[in-house]
Amino acid sequence: MTQPLTLLYRDEYLVAVHKPSGLLVHRSKLAGGENEFLLQRLRNQLGQRAYPVHRLDRPTSGVMVMALDAITAARLAAAFREHHVNKRYLAVVRGFGPERERLDYALREEDGSRPKAEMPALEALTEVERLDEIELPVQVDRYPNSRYSLMAVRPVTGRRHQIRRHLAQRGYPIIGDAKHGKGNHNRFFARQLACPRLLLAAVGLGFSHPVDGRHLQLNCGLDATMTALFQRFGWTRHLPDEGVHSRPASPFVST
Repeated sequence: MTQPLTLLYRDEYLVAVHKPSGLLVHRSKLAGGENEFLLQRLRNQLGQRAYPVHRLDRPTSGVMVMALDAITAARLAAAFREHHVNKRYLAVVRGFGPERERLDYALREEDGSRPKAEMPALEALTEVERLDEIELPVQVDRYPNSRYSLMAVRPVTGRRHQIRRHLAQRGYPIIGDAKHGKGNHNRFFARQLACPRLLLAAVGLGFSHPVDGRHLQLNCGLDATMTALFQRFGWTRHLPDEGVHSRPASPFVST
């Protein structure tokens, strides 16, 4: 029997869930023979329709917010489109990543409609910060030891696969990324550390409620796989809390 989705927040207009790694959000040409999707499961669980307003890649886990009616969906989608939503991710990468940096690499879309080289290059900005690191006495690549980092990531823009592509371009691919990462490190984590998934999790969303204007901060914990890895690496102080914080809308001040 399929486990119910974890609901992080729900009101008359919005619902936020913890999307598991490996679950597609909705049917698409990438679905292949899949017959289970986040939207279908959520609709069955709530007994009503939910409207997606942003994306999470299939292998990425974490917080995803959806609207419960079309008007709210349009408002919230506009907030995402206009970069009025603060997004926070945690990623485990190969190497000792930069202490703090703003990655500014234009990206071409990867929607499959035409060759990527023919797609326009679009502005893409990602802020990264190294929270912790570890060096393992194991030769995975050409060096006798292997280095890994825990990165906090805030995408300013929202291009497809932006975080994965930016970190790979900078030289610090995310562990478990089959397309942009390093196969030998991915296999090491899968076989030796019981981490067969992409080690990227959306842990926070902050935005103004599209109906009442309250500021909502939705925080999402990690799944069992990533939690166990953090415990193994001594990174438990960076485990995100799960919960919701809200504050009243700021009063309008006339000038």
